Amino acid sequence: MTRRNGKDPRETRAAKIARFVRLYARKAHKGHDPNDRGYDREIEKQVKAMKPEDLDRILRDGED
Repeated sequence: MTRRNGKDPRETRAAKIARFVRLYARKAHKGHDPNDRGYDREIEKQVKAMKPEDLDRILRDGED
């Protein structure tokens, strides 16, 4: 694949998935709109289609 801005496409995808999961799991705060965050259906499809092992590896990236 062609690299844009010198970043690996897999790293970009992993970062998008990690951000999606973080936002999805975030609790709503009292007094704020519970729908105050974006939701990307395309990333949701990618996450649902992934093997559990691959998703776990992406989410644990950087942990010791």
